[in-house]
Amino acid sequence: MKSIKCLPQRGFKLMLAAVFLIGAIGFIVIGLTLLPFVGFIVAIPFIALAFYFLTAKLDERCEISFSHE
Repeated sequence: MKSIKCLPQRGFKLMLAAVFLIGAIGFIVIGLTLLPFVGFIVAIPFIALAFYFLTAKLDERCEISFSHE
């Protein structure tokens, strides 16, 4: 039951990370073709945001606990 309640939270976190990662890839492609310097500068924050959302902590109830308490 616990995993069903956490599914929307995990899905939203993964979806946001995927959107930012796709945006970063798009800006990298633009940086390679049209605007060499600007595309890479804009892609860096998108990569950082994608990494942030991939590693973001979920609600305490949804985190996997490895303690035996």
